[in-house]
Amino acid sequence: MTITKKSPSITLRFMAAPTDVLLAGSHGIGGGRVLEWIDKAAYACATQWSGTYCVTAYVGHIHFTRPIPSGHMVEVRSRIALTGRSSMHIVNEVFSADPREGVFTRACDCLVIFVAKDTATGKAQEVPSFVPENEEQARVENAAQSRIALRKAIEQEMEKQTYEGPSQAPRLITRFLAKPTDVNWGGKVHGGTAMEWIDEAGTACTMEWSGEHTVAVYAGGIRFYRPIAIGDLIEVDARMMRTDSRSMQMSIHVRSGAPRGGREHLQTAIHATVSYIGMDIDGTPLPARQFTPVTDEDLQLAEHANILRELRAEYTPLPLISPAAPGHVD
Repeated sequence: MTITKKSPSITLRFMAAPTDVLLAGSHGIGGGRVLEWIDKAAYACATQWSGTYCVTAYVGHIHFTRPIPSGHMVEVRSRIALTGRSSMHIVNEVFSADPREGVFTRACDCLVIFVAKDTATGKAQEVPSFVPENEEQARVENAAQSRIALRKAIEQEMEKQTYEGPSQAPRLITRFLAKPTDVNWGGKVHGGTAMEWIDEAGTACTMEWSGEHTVAVYAGGIRFYRPIAIGDLIEVDARMMRTDSRSMQMSIHVRSGAPRGGREHLQTAIHATVSYIGMDIDGTPLPARQFTPVTDEDLQLAEHANILRELRAEYTPLPLISPAAPGHVD
């Protein structure tokens, strides 16, 4: 019997459509849609490697370096960086190019972790070990390993926080039902779809606060805790934690549950921290309208956002992305 070697990478190519633009007058495709593309490419990479259904567990180190205009050719490149017993750490890069020129430049990069599942039992399933075969693959594996301690430190810090106390922070809550068109091949809401919900709520809240068009520039981490099913009542709760001279740091929770159970029984399915900046009509960054925390919980979350920054500086993980990819420019 011939055993076909599994490929550790995959590339998706397509055209960015006008329907991918979130807001009229914006300078490009919204961050949520870009994350949806990434999640689909990473899912394809994970299932190709594991040979089974996979679920998104974590998305982090998300850098949006520039907008992608409608009409650009898009290339999403995903590759295995590191494997655990059932997990796959996947590095993703998004490039785009004006099709008339064909020069691809990087627009976004991030790390996505998928967990393989046994389709019969729903339990985590062991995946083939990834063994680097060249210097670049070994470099990326080391970079992924360097982020594990940081991720654990951030998770411990996040577990200390509460979000139910009195607050005067800018906040926006949306509620709706999960539709059949939201689900993936496993019958649960696609991780990329949920990330688009997160970005829409964060964008709406920061635009309402600033009075300007805003865009996501960085997400420190998006953590997936439980699956979301068709017909679940979804609550997306976007809340500002702090501002600096330009950016607005948001904490965004996605909660879900059976509608008949009522809002008080919704459980956290996803939690994200995302930074936004305001942009003028020419795409120039604007100073942020300042938020001053007042209540005890608002003050605590503002300090929490500051601690997350300090942790990233303290652990200084290795860069996942090399300076340039062959055949492309940054």
